Amino acid sequence: GGESFEWNSNPTGATDTRASIITNAPTASAFSLVSTPDRHLCVFGVNPQGSTTFDRTTIRFASQESLTEWDAAITNTAGSQKLGTGTNIEAAKKGRGQIYVWTDVDLYGMQFVGPPFTFSVRQVGTNCGCIGPKAVSYANGAVWWMSAEGGFFVFDGTVKSLPCLVEDFVFTTDGNNLGLNFGATETIAAGYNSLYDEVMWFYPKSGSTQIDR
Repeated sequence: GGESFEWNSNPTGATDTRASIITNAPTASAFSLVSTPDRHLCVFGVNPQGSTTFDRTTIRFASQESLTEWDAAITNTAGSQKLGTGTNIEAAKKGRGQIYVWTDVDLYGMQFVGPPFTFSVRQVGTNCGCIGPKAVSYANGAVWWMSAEGGFFVFDGTVKSLPCLVEDFVFTTDGNNLGLNFGATETIAAGYNSLYDEVMWFYPKSGSTQIDR
């Protein structure tokens, strides 16, 4: 929800170097990542160009190899894209040839295509939004996530719902079962165990603000 920062570590290993606000960067954003191999700094959930209003469905990216050139022009590759569905960009993850971007309801693919548009953004899944910024794992050429709609999904070219025998246990509270705390979804984390080829999710149960399941 604040500015983007840059930290240059001193080659001698000094620890007193302070992070500095990136010049000309958006004044508010939810999170950021660097697109590879084209090397654009991308910010998600951000104030649009020329505005100070925080828009949770807008993506902006600086010009290639630049941290300070953010306003789109014919002489650079900076730009922006407003997603057409959802009220909030929940997560973004680099994957095979593109960046996957989740709103609270849908999944988008963001792919570098070069000038003049720089990135192509297309909707690749509906009613499968992500539940939190860390609830996503990339493994074996596919992305796996816990959904805000309830349930678990994978995208390997198409969106698929994952069969889950404990889905009701996780997403609903019934009797002595304290299901997921929907007020602390930002703490949910996904991980990949390569030894057993498993994707795991860690989450807080109802009434807890810390991961305990």
